[in-house]
Amino acid sequence: MNEGGAGPGLRRLVHDVNELTLGDRTSLEQGRLTVSEAEASELLADPALARVALACASPGDSARIVGALDAVQPCTKGAGGGGVFPGFVGAAMPPGRGETHILRGAAVLAAGYLPRAQEAVIDMSGPVAPLSPLAGTHNLVLEFEPAPEASWEDVEAAVRRGVLRLAVHLADAALDTEPDAVEELADPAGPAPDGRARVAVVTNIQTQGRFKDVFVYGRSLSGGLPTTISPNELDDGAVVSGQYGHPALKNPTFLHQTHPVVAAVRACDELWLAALVLCPEPIEQGAKEMVSAHAARLCASLGVDAAILTKEGGGNADADVSLKMDGLEREGVTAVGIFAEMAGRDGTGPSLVVPPSRATAMVSAGNYDERLVLPACDRAIGREQIALLEDRPATDELELPAAAVYCALNPLGWGRLTCHEAA
Repeated sequence: MNEGGAGPGLRRLVHDVNELTLGDRTSLEQGRLTVSEAEASELLADPALARVALACASPGDSARIVGALDAVQPCTKGAGGGGVFPGFVGAAMPPGRGETHILRGAAVLAAGYLPRAQEAVIDMSGPVAPLSPLAGTHNLVLEFEPAPEASWEDVEAAVRRGVLRLAVHLADAALDTEPDAVEELADPAGPAPDGRARVAVVTNIQTQGRFKDVFVYGRSLSGGLPTTISPNELDDGAVVSGQYGHPALKNPTFLHQTHPVVAAVRACDELWLAALVLCPEPIEQGAKEMVSAHAARLCASLGVDAAILTKEGGGNADADVSLKMDGLEREGVTAVGIFAEMAGRDGTGPSLVVPPSRATAMVSAGNYDERLVLPACDRAIGREQIALLEDRPATDELELPAAAVYCALNPLGWGRLTCHEAA
């Protein structure tokens, strides 16, 4: 039952995946996900792609994924998707109701080269593995080569469509199997039950053009104003990433679908998830101020007591969070912001490029500039060399900044790095 007289909700039918392999037929049996390469190749076929190949990478493997792009949690509402990933797979209409099958513990991701894509690394084992959420999932990795005459825009679009179609295809294999768990998600409409504090989650998404854009119902929010959607729509893929910069600060589609801050507020008995507000991240200062003021007033009009703010990207995105935090405090709404620090290798530099001037509640996701040592591994997926290290073999022992590790400082709240006082 939905709490607090809320509106229609979403039922998650969860199918756990604990093993991944390639085979003749796509199927899910007792947690073992088998993927047909022939079936997948048909879904991935596109004039912009000269070659596609699939690789499997599971937790504990001596493997390194290099050039990780987007990652997606497999989901479906019926054969062929049934409305998930609106604007790409399903019709560009609001999802988030009824039943959705998800494959928990599995992901589909692409790895390779795209312009403006900063090199992202995922170690599937070793000391750095716990810093990426995709090191804990069974990953079906799409490797690709562009067609000779294809534009990079067409290549990127083909890869994005292919990953989403493949994610639906894998989840369709679970339609006739019993779920391992059933989870009921209430819609936030209506009053908070038991007098709980009403909390909004304000999610800033990048809107910086090709290869640094995020899509809502298949469209960019660039030039738009903050808007509210049901948090349940995230589970069905209403927000899809096309942003490939700042690997440690990237919010892949996978983490929009499983939004850690949304999940944490839902799980807290003292809080009520009252709204999800999506905001563009414009570059021009006047547009930043206008969007931030609108977001603050929108939250106030929704009657929330507090708002938790997340971002995507580096220093430019700090300003978006800080301006909104200050605006919310002026409107009488308590604001909490999640930031990654850019404090230099020794952590002594200024933590934030643009700190708030009024609000004071901030959470650190760790230091972007901290150096990490990644041990040598047996195989590399996606790219054979590390461009950041002058094309050094990707299987070598590497020293890289935390900034290069996929989602290591994730500002949607997943990250495992924090700050502490020096001894």
